Amino acid sequence: MPRQWYNITADMPNKPLPPLHPGTKQPIGPEDLAAIFPMELIKQEVASERYIDIPEEVRSLYLSFRPSPLFRAVNLEKALGTKSKIYYKYEGGNYSGSHKANTAIPQAYYNKMEGVRRITTETGAGQWGSAMSYACHHFGIELLVFMVKVSYNQKPGRKLLMNTYNAKVIPSPSTMTSAGRAVLEKDPDSPGSLGIAISEAVEVAIQDPYTKYALGSVLNHVVLHQTIIGQEAMLQFDKTGDYPDVVIGCFGGGSNFAGITFPFLREKLVNGKNTRFVAVEPSSCPKLTKGKFMYDFGDSAGMTPLLPMYTLGHNYMPDKIHAGGLRYHGAGAIVSQLLKDGFIEAKAKMQRECFEAAVLFARNEGILPAPESSYAIAGALDEARRADLEGVSKTILFNLSGHGHFDISAYEKYFENNLPDHELTKAEVEEALSHIDIPI
Repeated sequence: MPRQWYNITADMPNKPLPPLHPGTKQPIGPEDLAAIFPMELIKQEVASERYIDIPEEVRSLYLSFRPSPLFRAVNLEKALGTKSKIYYKYEGGNYSGSHKANTAIPQAYYNKMEGVRRITTETGAGQWGSAMSYACHHFGIELLVFMVKVSYNQKPGRKLLMNTYNAKVIPSPSTMTSAGRAVLEKDPDSPGSLGIAISEAVEVAIQDPYTKYALGSVLNHVVLHQTIIGQEAMLQFDKTGDYPDVVIGCFGGGSNFAGITFPFLREKLVNGKNTRFVAVEPSSCPKLTKGKFMYDFGDSAGMTPLLPMYTLGHNYMPDKIHAGGLRYHGAGAIVSQLLKDGFIEAKAKMQRECFEAAVLFARNEGILPAPESSYAIAGALDEARRADLEGVSKTILFNLSGHGHFDISAYEKYFENNLPDHELTKAEVEEALSHIDIPI
């Protein structure tokens, strides 16, 4: 298992633009972030060095579920009748059931080292909340989780798992914070969003000097921790004698996509490898394919720093799709810059097509995917079918970021033909962005 995380900003020809203070609109410094993050994570957020050592205490916890397996999907290949080779890195075999444990453990560790007593966070579908719940309990830290209300209602099993790991879970928007109350005043039946849940978690954190905030995606230090995935995959591919022509990940804020792709992308940036990188997002929340590259808030209430990102606008309310972890209005600054510079690609997919791909995968590979991961599977099937039409054989790698054992109700709706598709229109995007005017 790798002993370091990889920081791709060291190899990017164009570095991400700096985050801005929400009040002054000037570039922020480490002291501006100290109210919500421990200093070691702030240092990682702005780090320039290429590799950062993984603390031994973190690494020892990683070893309970890492390295994660790299599988070749031989049965899926046969079912498709494809000449291409399809590999997947399976991140669902740890206590949280997803890749989120890779950053939850170090985030809890660095908070513990700084004497933090409580952490607040948000969660969409619940994978991040589950990961952080166990990590915080391990290090003796209280955890308060604001779970997006639509997912809180759709996935009671996730809430109960977080309770089992000793976390308190609140459906968001809630009456616990001014941010939540403001949303409920406008829409008492609001399904919630990650942006709203972030606002609530940040609001609670800044009111107590012994409480910090933790984020499960988007930020630089989060995607840094996830590069353990791609680094392992590269070592595993060395043993196969193979190498991917295309690497695919589903896309919400960017953490699992960055985790699987960034180490391979370094080989393209530094050594000229001709690999493609494809982020697959929901058609109902298409920030990469239909959003605008601009400064925007990471939360709905405008409490976080402004980030240079592809965004649909921080007030955008995504449709109630079952891939709750992908219902986020913006993209991380690093991924956004890489997309702007043409180093990665993005495509959007409908919900039903992705569930169809997930069922095909489950029937042939024996793993029930998380709804989020189904978007990566659908992207991989696209690549295999296109290669066959072109008469070529490709090596395809995707990140199976988590299992869907808590998402049976979503599959039930799919089988009942009660899982609607939704595509965000250009007019809706323009309306969502019309309320934001913060130039790059």
